[in-house]
Amino acid sequence: MSNLNEVYQNIEKACQDSQRQSKDVTLVAVSKTYGIDAIEPFILEGQKTFGENRVQEAVEKFIPLKEKYPDLKLHLIGPLQTNKVKDAVALFDVIESVDRLELAEKLAKEMKKQGKNIPCFIQVNTGKEPQKSGCFPEDVEKFTQSCLDLGLNVIGLMCIPPKDEEPSAHFAFLKKLAKKVNLHELSMGMSADYTIAVEQGATFVRVGSALFGPRG
Repeated sequence: MSNLNEVYQNIEKACQDSQRQSKDVTLVAVSKTYGIDAIEPFILEGQKTFGENRVQEAVEKFIPLKEKYPDLKLHLIGPLQTNKVKDAVALFDVIESVDRLELAEKLAKEMKKQGKNIPCFIQVNTGKEPQKSGCFPEDVEKFTQSCLDLGLNVIGLMCIPPKDEEPSAHFAFLKKLAKKVNLHELSMGMSADYTIAVEQGATFVRVGSALFGPRG
C-alpha cells in the first residue's frame, strides 16, 4: 500500500514546512468509482475515513463495509439532491456539500427525524464558476447563520478551486472566510494540490487518484 504511505508522508512534510501538527489533518480517501475490493485493502492498512460523491453508490458499498468495519467514517463530498437526503443522513458521518437553503432545511428536518447531529461543511464556490456547486463567497456569512439557525452542526467550509487557477489563492481565501464566520475546519485540496492545501491550513484533504490510481 505504498500510495497510502506516500500520501501520509507528503502530508507530514507539508505540516512540518508550515509548522503544523500532522494529527490536525485528516486524510479523506476518495473512493468514488472504486468497488469494495479496491477499498478494503486501504481499510486493512489503517485508513478509516473515506469520501464518496454519490449517495446511491455509497449505499451499495459502505453499508456492507460499515457492518464489517464499524469505525469507518464516511464523508459525502459531492452535490446532494434533496430527494437523497434521507439516505445520506442514514449513511454518512459528515456532509461536506451544503450549498443552498432548501438543502439545509431538508437536512435539518431529516437529522431531527433520525436523531442525528451530523457535522456539515458549507461548500463555497470560490471561483464563482456557473457550472459548479457552492454558495458564492459574499453569501457565506448569511448562509452560515441560516444553517446554524436551523440547528445544523456546521463545523467548516469546503471548496474546489477552478482547475486553471493557482489553488493556493483560493485556499487562503477560504481560510479567511472561515475565520470571518468563526468556523475552524477547512476541507480543501485534492490529489494534485493537497500538500498546498495543508500548507494553507486544510484540516481535511480529499485524495482519490493519488491513492487509488487514475479513474477509468
